[in-house]
Amino acid sequence: MSAPVAVIGSGIGGLVTALALAPQPVLLITRADLGAGTSSAWAQGGIAAALGEDDSPELHLEDTLGAGDGLSDRNAARAIVSAAPEVIAFLERHGVLFDREENGAFQRGLEAAHSRHRILHAGGDASGAAIIAALAKAVAATPSVTVMSGTEVRRLLVEDNSVRGLLCVRNDRALPIETGRVVLATGGIGGLYHASTNPAGNFGQGVMLAARAGAALSDMEFVQFHPTALATATRPLPLISEAVRGEGAILVNDRNERFLAGTPSAELAPRDVVARAIAAEMARGRQVFLDAPPALRARFATRFPAITKICARAGIDPATDRIPVRPAEHYHMGGIATDIDARTTVSGLWAVGECAATGLHGANRLASNSLLEAAAAGLAAARNIAARPGITTAPSITAAVPPAAQTDRVRSIISRHLGVIRNGPALATAVTALLPLAQNTGPDADPAVVALSIAVFAALRTESRGAHARSDFPDKNAHPRRQTMTLDDIFTAAGTISGAHPIRHSLARSA
Repeated sequence: MSAPVAVIGSGIGGLVTALALAPQPVLLITRADLGAGTSSAWAQGGIAAALGEDDSPELHLEDTLGAGDGLSDRNAARAIVSAAPEVIAFLERHGVLFDREENGAFQRGLEAAHSRHRILHAGGDASGAAIIAALAKAVAATPSVTVMSGTEVRRLLVEDNSVRGLLCVRNDRALPIETGRVVLATGGIGGLYHASTNPAGNFGQGVMLAARAGAALSDMEFVQFHPTALATATRPLPLISEAVRGEGAILVNDRNERFLAGTPSAELAPRDVVARAIAAEMARGRQVFLDAPPALRARFATRFPAITKICARAGIDPATDRIPVRPAEHYHMGGIATDIDARTTVSGLWAVGECAATGLHGANRLASNSLLEAAAAGLAAARNIAARPGITTAPSITAAVPPAAQTDRVRSIISRHLGVIRNGPALATAVTALLPLAQNTGPDADPAVVALSIAVFAALRTESRGAHARSDFPDKNAHPRRQTMTLDDIFTAAGTISGAHPIRHSLARSA
């Protein structure tokens, strides 16, 4: 009998994959409880879907390619945006209740860089939580899915470039699991930054696992900073959704200057443009605020109940007060290189959601495309996996269990040198500091592998494009290209950048 498919992570990508694979046996592995500790549950904006009469997948595609700034994969992007009707239907079949008008039509919101109102919400500005709650309930009721919570995957076990199992830790004890089919749905890299809107425990575990297994990574330099996180001492930083600006709120500094007034699309310009503009104001010593018009203030609590509660905890009333904001790490466009079937370059390994680099986002993610991408990739992965038989022979486990990750040292390095604006000397400093950490076997090593990958990709991209902005290379190159490297490639490049002599890494293998 074949081993079950192992799905690692219980955000929207992992939950959709597990449900779509039914009735095939699935082992869903999650560090926290089902659906907890996931960025998906924190998504406020909703899910982009071209379902309106004035809209089409082609219009959605063009908006996506525009935000991607020349680096999106057109074929991958077309496949994902065209999957929106299937995705929405799948989510509704599994209990998601999208907000609708009185006539039964979907309520459709507008967000930055979208040319149409196409953002679907569930539960107003708590869309992610509503979607995850519904899908988690559906998974819990699916007999073919076994949920293993409180379990952390420390290594993928590979042989001849094929997955043979997992090395996990549960209740402080090593737990090897046999499987030849693994789906990584582990989320993003927020834990690598001091200022982030994402769970602090997510440091890019899926990227690390895939890289150490020999899989190729793509676009690691492209880290999206959401322009409007609530500027408080709370960590992670609460997010003030782009939908607030979509409803008419403007950005002003403490001199009441609307500093984006002369920018095309103003407050609804692409996120990288807005984030850099706010960062520039802060560099001048200015504070920045979201200022809602009177009409929005009067109905703010009804339109944005979750954001109203977030603000209230900070002593801010959006009905009367301006909301202080700042940029914060929000989404990683890069990750594990995948094709349109979510396959990685390692046989038996798929990746979905934020940990994957499908080519949809290119250099900058279009707002609310992430939930669509994760669900579409989950459906694609399930279809592809269904056609692949599982292994029936158990591997001989030889890998040692790595220590639990610690992120403090790595977080300080990457927050200082890989922010909204970057430059060559700072990137070289980061690479030099991260390389020895990534090559050791201590608790810093796994987060350092991810951080080093971002730093090396950023150092090699000598231009400013999308979310990657360099003060020493402010212009775009004439011929943009995506970057793809394995961990050995990254170590080699890091050695060149830092002047060190890197060692090649060792894969966790089965004998």
